[in-house]
Amino acid sequence: MFPIRAVEKHYAWGSYDRLQNMFHLGPVDGDHLEPLAEMWFSGHAESPSPLTLSDGVEVPLTDAIRRDPMTMLGEHDSQLFGPILPYLFKVISARIPLSLQVHPLDFEARAGFNRENAAGIPKEAPERSFKDTLAKNEMVVALEPFTASVGFAPVPFQLTLLRAVDHPLAGLMAEALTARTFHMGVPPAQFAQADAMMPVSSLIWPDSRRRVFRAFHAAVTAPKVSPDTLGPALEAASQKVRGRKARAAMDNALQAIHAFPGDPSVLCLLMLNPVCLEEGESVFIPAGTPHAYIHGTAAEIMTNSDNVLRAGMTPKHRDIPNLLRSLDCQPNATIDPSSSMIATLIMHNMVTYRPKINEYMLVYGNVSKGGAAWPLLTRLNQRYGDLIDKLGPRRLMIPRRGPRILLCTEGAVQCSTEYQSLTLRQGQAVFIPSEDGRVEITMARRSGMNPEPAQENGSFLLASTPV
Repeated sequence: MFPIRAVEKHYAWGSYDRLQNMFHLGPVDGDHLEPLAEMWFSGHAESPSPLTLSDGVEVPLTDAIRRDPMTMLGEHDSQLFGPILPYLFKVISARIPLSLQVHPLDFEARAGFNRENAAGIPKEAPERSFKDTLAKNEMVVALEPFTASVGFAPVPFQLTLLRAVDHPLAGLMAEALTARTFHMGVPPAQFAQADAMMPVSSLIWPDSRRRVFRAFHAAVTAPKVSPDTLGPALEAASQKVRGRKARAAMDNALQAIHAFPGDPSVLCLLMLNPVCLEEGESVFIPAGTPHAYIHGTAAEIMTNSDNVLRAGMTPKHRDIPNLLRSLDCQPNATIDPSSSMIATLIMHNMVTYRPKINEYMLVYGNVSKGGAAWPLLTRLNQRYGDLIDKLGPRRLMIPRRGPRILLCTEGAVQCSTEYQSLTLRQGQAVFIPSEDGRVEITMARRSGMNPEPAQENGSFLLASTPV
């Protein structure tokens, strides 16, 4: 096992205290208060995490893997992914809404990366959209209440909310959702510009998907509107709508318009599914899915990519043409990767999150004195009770091979392999190479080298490639 340090990412939407406290970063100078948005445990070439080797020398994780991929990754992952960590693991905290964004599809990421390289755009340039050649499929697990907007909601839901907003742009978006194309290649005249920006795949889209694209396009390409009109229109609409889901979508839009006054792309949040996660609940976001995180702290794991295409709600570069080429316009329910696996580890005070991709899985767990029940699991048990009854208890061990990153999120935990045992306290993490084999995570013990009293309990996150 090797201690690993997170790479700090300071963005305007970050928290002033949540990550600072979790990672014990010390007092912050009040005169130079800088929001901290993300902590990366990273094998990404642009921001690799420092790894402390056995001799005390600190090296980038990328270098350590390149030097000995078989030891660090194992034979299976080395052959499948090459000498790179296939996932990027983060803890994020949003104080205000993030940008409205989409992650590019794999072929769009490759093409965009090569185009920008050919154009001579430096990788660190603010106008650069493609940092690597990979699609980014990501998953979020809430560490506290976490809100977001993810994927297009059913069209009737979109229409109900947009028609409640007394604003010309909302009216145009509602019109786009209902204006039919009666002849292939001849769109309604007012939406011809939108159709010209549709990807080639739109040739086989049903007309309903074209209408969703046009409504989204209307908002993200509109000029800035008067804050004196859109904000009050959303406030008034929020008093009209009924139903928990509709109110949650309106709340997301209201938080966004307060953070970004006059930004018309805020209206896109009324087209998306509102997501309200409690601790331990999760959502999976495939490449191409429009989304925006609104508020809260969460673990985030994704394919090893830093590609982001932004459409609004940000001071950063917006790349609307490339975003629209990857946009998935199919209305769908959000994807919860824990739901099919929740029974697996519930009896072991661990929850496994494993979407149907090869690059990663995540375990959220708790250890406590006497094996006391974790309150989180009582609530998840209630949510997934029918599924648990259907599947029955099953056992899935923490992965015995592959590259693993263990982070203590609360209290302290003891991490042991056949070679070594370490105590991790809140905010500390280790990289566990494939060669270390089986890992056991237990309550922290007191020892001569560790004179502090043993913690009664601890919580952890374990990122890995799938079992």
